[in-house]
Amino acid sequence: MKTKTILSLIAAVSLNIPGAMAMEYKGPTFDLNQIQPEFRVGYLPDEPAAETLARNECMIPYYEAALNVPVKQFTFNDNAGAIEAFLGGNLDMIWFGSSAYSSVEIEKPGFAAPIMTRVQPTGDIGYYSIMIALKESGIESVADMKGKHFAFGDPDSTSGTLVPSVVLPEELGMPIENHFGEVSFSGSHEATVLGVLNGDYDAGVTWVSGVGEWDEGYTSGQLNTMVKKGVLNMDDIVQIWSSALIPNGPHTVPATFPTGGSTALLGMQKWIHANDKECSENHTNGEVKGWISVDSSFYEAIVAVKKAQLESAR
Repeated sequence: MKTKTILSLIAAVSLNIPGAMAMEYKGPTFDLNQIQPEFRVGYLPDEPAAETLARNECMIPYYEAALNVPVKQFTFNDNAGAIEAFLGGNLDMIWFGSSAYSSVEIEKPGFAAPIMTRVQPTGDIGYYSIMIALKESGIESVADMKGKHFAFGDPDSTSGTLVPSVVLPEELGMPIENHFGEVSFSGSHEATVLGVLNGDYDAGVTWVSGVGEWDEGYTSGQLNTMVKKGVLNMDDIVQIWSSALIPNGPHTVPATFPTGGSTALLGMQKWIHANDKECSENHTNGEVKGWISVDSSFYEAIVAVKKAQLESAR
């Protein structure tokens, strides 16, 4: 494993301080301690590591009650580090985006097993990539971005890179670099939004549920998270583009993970959603309607898009 990934794992463990459950867990269980000594959960780097771990801290005692083993949570400097850790056998579950999952499936077919994804308040099983700009910039459309500075997020992000990198050239009728004056990778969703707010980029893409109130940053997604943290006023930005619906990313385990454990994890997630709203919304970065079981077939279209992108880059 690369040094950068190792350091990310160590930093995450040092910030991991489990708290008490908001209420006694009475959902499904599975004795994972008969198979392995602990359960290691990973999260993608949509925001600073300390904030990701703090937001998901409430999940630790639920995981421990459901699986009967100690739990450790990790986050990473970038999606590549998270993918490397999962492929290297250093994680038992991670909440991937569709693109990151696709990267794993392409590199090691059948290694990963999606087990569940969230359902939006509308019943949709997906979210959107949107492009935002500062309202005071006067930019109102992708056409207005001609010759200006545009930002993707992490290279392995679905909404932050994969989908817009495929869709925008089709809509523009030309390669992205022929329309925008400069194209950058911010590294994360939060960095993209902050970069737009600070004037580092004229516009950038991030993810949202696409439903709910604009002034709240929709019901969930990066904008909603930043509004809740008090670092974003939605009156300061405008949405100038949106993708079609993107399949929600999966909670993913290695294909060798016991089926009983996967079943218990899905049941646990449903139980938390029904009984601990605060923890549920912390974990999901906003409001969701519930959770459903998914498998690799749900992501076949995204895997195909990812393969085509990689082949075209060769």
